[in-house]
Amino acid sequence: NNFGMVNVQYFIGENRESSNLKLYDKVMQNMDKLPKGTMPPLVKPFDIDIDIPILTVAFYKIDDSPNKPEETIKLYKMIRDIQQDINALDNVSKTTLKGIKRPQFNVLIDLHKLSGYHISLGQVAKSIKSISSNAPQIDTETGTGHLVVFGVKNAIDDIDDLKELIVAQYMGSPIYLKNIAKVDYSYDIQNYRSAYITYQLGHEKKHDADVKEEEKDADAPVLFRNAGHQITMTVSKLKGTNAVTVAEGVLDSLQTHKAALEAEGIGYVITRNYGERANEAVNELVSHLLITIVIIAIVLVVALGWRESLIVTFTVPAILAITLFIAYLTGQTINRITLFAFLLSLGLLVDAAIIVIENIHRHMHEHDTPNHSKEEIMITATDEIGAPTNIATLAIILTMVPMAFVGGMMGEFMKPIPYNVPVALFASLLIAYVFTPYLANKMLKKPKMHHHRHHFQKETTRESNS
Repeated sequence: NNFGMVNVQYFIGENRESSNLKLYDKVMQNMDKLPKGTMPPLVKPFDIDIDIPILTVAFYKIDDSPNKPEETIKLYKMIRDIQQDINALDNVSKTTLKGIKRPQFNVLIDLHKLSGYHISLGQVAKSIKSISSNAPQIDTETGTGHLVVFGVKNAIDDIDDLKELIVAQYMGSPIYLKNIAKVDYSYDIQNYRSAYITYQLGHEKKHDADVKEEEKDADAPVLFRNAGHQITMTVSKLKGTNAVTVAEGVLDSLQTHKAALEAEGIGYVITRNYGERANEAVNELVSHLLITIVIIAIVLVVALGWRESLIVTFTVPAILAITLFIAYLTGQTINRITLFAFLLSLGLLVDAAIIVIENIHRHMHEHDTPNHSKEEIMITATDEIGAPTNIATLAIILTMVPMAFVGGMMGEFMKPIPYNVPVALFASLLIAYVFTPYLANKMLKKPKMHHHRHHFQKETTRESNS
């Protein structure tokens, strides 16, 4: 039963698939160095995107009664059926069950009867093996003087088949397994690992009439309930898939089984939900993005006007949409680091649009505005600030480039920032030069210059007469 295990860690940035192949080849090249009788080594890769569960569910008995073998078996069978349904969901890579007690036939052999019939333990094991697809395993001697033979469930459908099994002949009479052992259908008693759950019920209620209702629970002790044996099901997602949608799909599947579980006296509690945590983090960053956009709009309303503010505000979602589309084409996902990159660059995204709209606003309020069409004003104002805006944007992009060359874990963690910020800045230039003048031409109105022009002509005539 001895075994050896070697953990291999790859350097950050190495290709996982090619590294796994190299490791497997190296192990196969040294197979001749293994001791005789050793089983072939198993190379089992561990992928954090697949092997780390995003959701864990603990199933338990609702009542406080002791767990009976038949109840333990029923709990396992129901959860196994639920596990099969969840495995069939989209983007679920694998599920596992922890703390389970599998059903099986247990044979408790009486050593005194065994010696009385002059039968060896090997004869019993050989007889059981003849009707079982799995070889029975023999445990060490227990405190009651019995030996436990287990693992005989697969090819045996009825407990009577096992009890009536002939293990030997004694003085011309057959010796059945029931003559030398106790046979029952239960769970894997050789599995000494168990899992238990304790969850919070709430605060103990106070019944003092003089205490206010809101103060009753303030200092009350917290009540906990020990629900006894539990089985935890873990759910992992495929690499690159949305943890939020996968977790929601699993929860919806559990909801369909809730009535059947409660009818059997089984409850469940979600002990881990990374999808919910990711959704909360993303929603928080999105709310900060919206707050920032509103603040920018308010400042522009005060400085330029509501039409100019509306134009610049429109450019922000357009820039983010272009950036997200390019990120999608390159295989990136929306996560907290990606959204942080957007939040970091949000103040920079509106710079080009503000510069363009401010220059258009200035040109439209100059004295010679009536002599030019709106289209000419848009082209002239945009072209006038093109070169300095390009240089300023390029300078900001160059400040992000060194971050792309950071190595190690920090480099992998910060990779979305030097990629998404330059893409967003290029998108901001595109929006500022194409859509901002177009929207300004449609939404802005040329100021009325009649009074100013009449006053100017009157002053000119007066000077001529003098």
